[in-house]
Amino acid sequence: MTDPLDVARRTFRALRVHNFRLFFLSQMVSMSGTWMQSVAQSWLVLDLGGTSVDLGVTVGLQFGPVLVLGAWAGALADRHDKRRLLLLTQTGMATLALVLGGLTLSDAASIWMVWVLAGLTGVVTAMDMPARQSFVYEMVGPDDLANAVGLNAVVINSSRIIGPAVGGVLIASIGVAACFLVNGASYLAVIGALLAMRTGELFTAKTTRRRPGQIREGLRYVWRTSALRVPIVMMAVVSTLAYNFSVVLPLLARVVYGRGGEAYGATFSAMGVGALAGALLMASRAQPSRRLLVGSTFAFGAFAVALAVVPTYTLALVVLVPLGAAGVLFVSTTNALLQVNADDAMRGRVMSLWAIVFFGSTPIGGPLTGLLASAFGVQAAVAVGGVAALATAAGAVVALRRSRVASGRCDAPACLPDDPEPESVLPAEGAAARTA
Repeated sequence: MTDPLDVARRTFRALRVHNFRLFFLSQMVSMSGTWMQSVAQSWLVLDLGGTSVDLGVTVGLQFGPVLVLGAWAGALADRHDKRRLLLLTQTGMATLALVLGGLTLSDAASIWMVWVLAGLTGVVTAMDMPARQSFVYEMVGPDDLANAVGLNAVVINSSRIIGPAVGGVLIASIGVAACFLVNGASYLAVIGALLAMRTGELFTAKTTRRRPGQIREGLRYVWRTSALRVPIVMMAVVSTLAYNFSVVLPLLARVVYGRGGEAYGATFSAMGVGALAGALLMASRAQPSRRLLVGSTFAFGAFAVALAVVPTYTLALVVLVPLGAAGVLFVSTTNALLQVNADDAMRGRVMSLWAIVFFGSTPIGGPLTGLLASAFGVQAAVAVGGVAALATAAGAVVALRRSRVASGRCDAPACLPDDPEPESVLPAEGAAARTA
């Protein structure tokens, strides 16, 4: 019989590290504010008379800079002290949130102002993502990396429960401006945690010198390494076509089910409940695996199709729980596989590509989902994303089978993407074959 205390110690072992513990707690506060702002920003666009297309454009502008600047930001993260970069980016995001809150509070906000601030936030986010993702390694080192990635997902998805729920109440009782102001203040927790860290205990990676071709070098490295290429391609497809909840959830709440702000916040919270369970499952695993990568993608697609066909708001909330679990398992598994298999000198650039395909695909997927919802209905747009995820899972099975056959790990046609080795990850070449 499994000892619950042993399971708990294994699941939360990275919290033994002082610096990561500070980061974990501060992120819980800050990410709750971020989800609160996400809920409020979409609702504000609709309150200002925006359409589903306007909503898609807003999301696209916020994540567009990640697509354009992400690769350069990854090279920047490899060249500079990541903690100092994070101090700058967190200060910038706090300032922008407070500006949006002030404009909304004074009734001066308009859709074009929301678009401008969303775009500027996207620029800062592009700088923040690769530094923040690769900084996890510097806090915990190689032994606890996979666990720390899972616990980061716990932070994101716990805050997904707290943030939207509080945001929905604030929208209904006080107004959307309060969400932006609270989010701006929440960044102080992260800034304080970064300043309080014991820098001597960090596993600080040696910074690389600036030289021509670093971005191309990172791209070539990822493409020739199957352990990195397969998750990146899967993430690109799913995040572009299926992971556009900031567009579809407000439309489902208001257009399909005729509900208000609190019900809209509840849809995010329902996803967050499932996502928290998925994150805890990820944190309890010693290593990410092929089976989890494929299985979570398939489950995500299946539950997205189910969300598209359920007839009532209550059933939609029920489906959103396992959909959230499958989604966070998919995202966390790709993140962990990339970090575990990336060389130290390349980790910033590798994680910048993760940020590009996850967040930078939104400027394409967000407006596309908005157009599909406008032309064919919200539920049809959700169904398209679900089918795309199912097709991605099937494609991954084929790609993994071919990779394993080519490497001599098994014989076709019986080769399946299982995990016979206890610490097996995707096949990798060269130095990327190591595990943490």
